[in-house]
Amino acid sequence: MSVVGIDVGFQNCYIAVARSGGIETIANEYSDRCTPACVSLATKNRMIGNAAKSQVITNFKNTVHGFKKFHGRAFDDPFVQGEKPKLPYSLHKLANGNAGIKVRYLDEDKVFTVEQITGMLLTKLKETSESALKKPVVDCVISVPSFFTDAERRSVFDASQIAGLNCLRLINDTTAVALAYGIYKQDLPSPEERPRNVIFVDMGHSSYQVSITAFNKGKLKVLATAFDPYLGGRYFDEALVDYFCEEFKSKYKLNVRENQRALLRLHQECEKLKKLMSANSSDLPLNIECFMNDIDVSSRMNRGHFEEMCAQYLMKIEMPLKAALEHSKLSRDDIYAVEVVGGATRMPAIKERIAKFFGKDVSTTLNADEAVARGCALQCAILSPAFKVREFSITDVVPFPITLRWKSPTDDGLGECEVFSKNHAAPFSKVITFHKKEPFDLEAFYSSPQELPYPDHRIGYFSVQNVVPQPDGDSSKVKVKVRVNVHGIFSVSSASLIEKQKGEGEDMQIDSEPMVQNEGRPEDQTKMQVDQEGQSQADQQNEDDSSTSKVTGENKDPAAGGSKPKVKVKSIDLPIAANNIRQLDSEVLSNFMEYERQMIVQDKLVKELNDAKNAVEEYVYDLRDKLCGIYEKYITEDDSNRLSLMLEDTENWLYEDGEDQPKQVYEEKLDALKRLGQPIQERHREHEDRPRAFEELGKKLQLYMKFVDCCKQKDERYLHLTTEEKSAVEKCVNESMGWLNSKINAQSKLAITQDPIVKVADIIAKIQELEDVCNPVINRPKPTVEEAPEVNDQNSGAHNGPTAKQGAEGKGDTKGNQQQKSGTKEMEVD
Repeated sequence: MSVVGIDVGFQNCYIAVARSGGIETIANEYSDRCTPACVSLATKNRMIGNAAKSQVITNFKNTVHGFKKFHGRAFDDPFVQGEKPKLPYSLHKLANGNAGIKVRYLDEDKVFTVEQITGMLLTKLKETSESALKKPVVDCVISVPSFFTDAERRSVFDASQIAGLNCLRLINDTTAVALAYGIYKQDLPSPEERPRNVIFVDMGHSSYQVSITAFNKGKLKVLATAFDPYLGGRYFDEALVDYFCEEFKSKYKLNVRENQRALLRLHQECEKLKKLMSANSSDLPLNIECFMNDIDVSSRMNRGHFEEMCAQYLMKIEMPLKAALEHSKLSRDDIYAVEVVGGATRMPAIKERIAKFFGKDVSTTLNADEAVARGCALQCAILSPAFKVREFSITDVVPFPITLRWKSPTDDGLGECEVFSKNHAAPFSKVITFHKKEPFDLEAFYSSPQELPYPDHRIGYFSVQNVVPQPDGDSSKVKVKVRVNVHGIFSVSSASLIEKQKGEGEDMQIDSEPMVQNEGRPEDQTKMQVDQEGQSQADQQNEDDSSTSKVTGENKDPAAGGSKPKVKVKSIDLPIAANNIRQLDSEVLSNFMEYERQMIVQDKLVKELNDAKNAVEEYVYDLRDKLCGIYEKYITEDDSNRLSLMLEDTENWLYEDGEDQPKQVYEEKLDALKRLGQPIQERHREHEDRPRAFEELGKKLQLYMKFVDCCKQKDERYLHLTTEEKSAVEKCVNESMGWLNSKINAQSKLAITQDPIVKVADIIAKIQELEDVCNPVINRPKPTVEEAPEVNDQNSGAHNGPTAKQGAEGKGDTKGNQQQKSGTKEMEVD
């Protein structure tokens, strides 16, 4: 089971995985740990990540980037309309009012939703993870900005489903950073002691987030969050772009904003210049060749001038810091450390203002780019049963207050109450009790629209159905469970009707619950209680909606002291019809998932086709280069000229008729070239390797011939071997020697341009054959004295005369040696 954390940024994405007992940020196929959040659509396939970024200028109308903040937003949203003029691609209004992205894909005009585009990006990140882990990836944790509303979070969650991912949690950026910071700390205060308060400041490319977190051993609790969604690195880039647009207009008479390609190039150069100024305070040049109308442009900028230009943005840094402190009810003295992450925090002016506000130096112990992804991977490991992680609980907060409003069809008035206040702990569940006689509707919305970075403060509408009065005509008690889950998404998870039944029941004490007066009729009074089970991190978004009932005992409220009649109560689950704002229908989501699978197959086919074409091109260039080099002496001049002509024809074909051909055609072309090229390649390889193989065979033969000579000289090391074994070795050695000499002579008569008569594989096989026969005999161990067999060379008829006598004398010496060594047994040898 894989554990993956994904940081989907406005400009770049990072992937962290849990393996080898730690958290590791993985690299993509370009050996880059940063993958651009960029998707480029083309006539045949999609390019995502680094490949798409290279298309930003050349295919700018169909290359989508900077789409993160379009999640869950309508086309008429003021933010979307404000971004529209800055985008090189087109936005389109969808049937449901959402913002869509219009591009040309597969030679057709297509409109994709933001969920689909993000799903494409997540598909690429999933493939990168699977390539690094060498196994399928399904479970993951994805980061989102802390200020994302319910509709935006649902949109990101849908995108993960389109990509085939099971998102275990949508975690806030700053919460992920806090987890990456705190889980490794060994010196945190115990749960009974005063917590350690740390401020995390995250300024990325498009937004600015602040979080104050309290740490104790084994847990973290987010106390407050604050943000500015319109302050980030891109706004400083735009300040530079505006400045240079005006300068080039007056200096070179160029209207840069009329040329999208030139404007995109200027954006890229200004981003590079901003990064250089963060490390250098001197004047730095800006040079762009053939910028517009074949005109080269140049200018200069220094850090001091740049900070003056961006004064309006630098002034906005303190406001979220102050707001977070106020909401947490802490003072500056209560802050233990200020940790900064995010690419924009590398700017000296930003760090200076943060340090000045808190009166202490900022800390940069975390990796500014990868901290969020690492925190996501840690959270995924905590939630995964496949990994054992030290216990560490996480309590996040609700960023905006949520109010619930209700009305029955026959009601004249409305009732409402705030169910979750700002910075309320999350995930969390609450149970609200209504007294109703008929079905009623609930509307959830954010209470403070002025604090919301989103124009629509509505969350959704929920209809509680099948509500009926009690048998005696009184209002029924309806318990409704509302929840903010681990993703930060609000839902009405369940509703149940308490039906009174006459009969005997057990005595139970009635729990007194705080009453919350509503603005409707007196009988519509509402009371709330906290469902403590809802605080578990592992709770899922939707509760079990199967129809079940349970019977409990409850006392009637006695009108006066005296006898207490007993009643039975029955709890009946009620169906809830939910209508969330800007939520994709399940059928539409299924269609998007299927279309994503089709696009993946199309991408795979195009990749295989390109690989086949590239293989032909690569073989042409490689073989042609070697024909004039290392292969030159292994082919005749006529054959070389004929093959060179064929290679040239193939190259011309590739860039003309062969530009767009089926995969099979390229494979056939490659096979035809290899039929001519491989014999040359083999002749070269054989000529290079054959001398070494012959030499190796010669060394083996020398070794075994020495053994044969020793046997003939009655070497005592081999006396235990039988005559048949010695003869087999001698025969094999002689045959191999004859084979070697014959092959060397035959090969020496051939020209170097002819195919060899003997191949290296044949020589290696002969060496193996020789070893299989000789090695078992030579390496057979000498038997011990007790196991020594009787040896009589005279009976064998192999030796006569003086040689036999010498052998007997030798054996006599052996007998003496054995007597001295063993001292236990004498052996007489004839």
